[in-house]
Amino acid sequence: MNFHTRKWVKPEDLNPNGTLFGGSLLRWLDEEAAIYAIVQLGNQRVVTKYISEINFVSASRQGDIIELGITATEFGRTSITLTCEVRNKITRKSILTVDKIVFVNLGEDGLPAPHGQTEIKYVKDQFRDMDKDKDE
Repeated sequence: MNFHTRKWVKPEDLNPNGTLFGGSLLRWLDEEAAIYAIVQLGNQRVVTKYISEINFVSASRQGDIIELGITATEFGRTSITLTCEVRNKITRKSILTVDKIVFVNLGEDGLPAPHGQTEIKYVKDQFRDMDKDKDE
């Protein structure tokens, strides 16, 4: 799993218990997962279809730096399924896990559309493909 996005837990992110508010964390996670799906499918029109059980494993406090990790686990005809983990950047202690988030690829008409992807795209490969296009 790749951990790309990092967040710094600030006072405005806390709940009355002084720990990271779950709603803030879920907003960050849904946004990061949507960006991941957009990059993988090459289409900005994706929607969250399903989020499985969300397991809050441990708390995060003000000043913590957390990181969000996401990877694709399945490519459907019009969908992509992801798995996610949020952890403390310094201690590597898991804060939250989600086994399954499903995004649906949409066409210009707003309806589910085939995306044609079958495997994870890595950034290094995307740059390599761009270099090939320049050479042609």
